[in-house]
Amino acid sequence: MADELDFESLVTRFYKALYQFAYSLTQSEPDACDLTQQTFYTWATKGHQLRDRSKVKTWLFSTLHHEFLNSRRRHKNFPHFELDVVETELPVVNPELVNRLDAGQVVAALSRIDEVYQAPVALFYLEDSSYKEIAEVLRVPIGTVKSRISRGLDQLYKQLEQSSKSKPRQGRSM
Repeated sequence: MADELDFESLVTRFYKALYQFAYSLTQSEPDACDLTQQTFYTWATKGHQLRDRSKVKTWLFSTLHHEFLNSRRRHKNFPHFELDVVETELPVVNPELVNRLDAGQVVAALSRIDEVYQAPVALFYLEDSSYKEIAEVLRVPIGTVKSRISRGLDQLYKQLEQSSKSKPRQGRSM
């Protein structure tokens, strides 16, 4: 029985069936390959914990299904969009303005935006907090966090543009 559970023999025995199952779930060859590979990686790192060795097939298929569900959850929470598709939703940032900014100016401008937007923007960009973490800290829904960050960024950009227009550009003398 121990020989039957050696890694190479498991791959030989179950790869095709696991791949077919993964493909039926994903309808994508690269995703099916990734799921199958991740399943065998999980076996290599955690398979020794399986108490009933007769359940190895069930364990592998359950693990693959669990990985599939996790990947879908991640994709739902962090969707991937092609840049040209969402270009209109991105804030317009003047490259010249960005080149002239320093952290002090940004923090000062942040203090001038509406108070309700300050915390979400600061937590997201300065503290690198996730939407979920910000929602928990502020005790508001994630959708509200996203909305406040978006609106706060709009105000922040306007503040930065105003402050850059009001300051004369300083040149260097040699």
